[in-house]
Amino acid sequence: MATSVSNVRTDHASRYLQQLCKHWSHRFSVEFDAAAGRVPFSAENFLDLAAEPGNLVMTLTVEKPEDLERMQNVVADHLKRFAFREELDVSWAARV
Repeated sequence: MATSVSNVRTDHASRYLQQLCKHWSHRFSVEFDAAAGRVPFSAENFLDLAAEPGNLVMTLTVEKPEDLERMQNVVADHLKRFAFREELDVSWAARV
């Protein structure tokens, strides 16, 4: 298993969390509310989201470390599409 975290500074954390979850709910059994969400891409790969004041915390966990970068890019690209009105810095850091 490999895990990475991105803390994205934004005043719209809850909005983006909900948009991401609604978007992926058409394909996955997503659970979310205004403050937190989980997107299970598979039994082994999932994204946890948390909306904090001024910050969206995204925690990505994948079974195969070689899939981590690809999945990070998928999540970041989707977020940036929803946040087209602002320039977001999506930087991932490995979590031990």
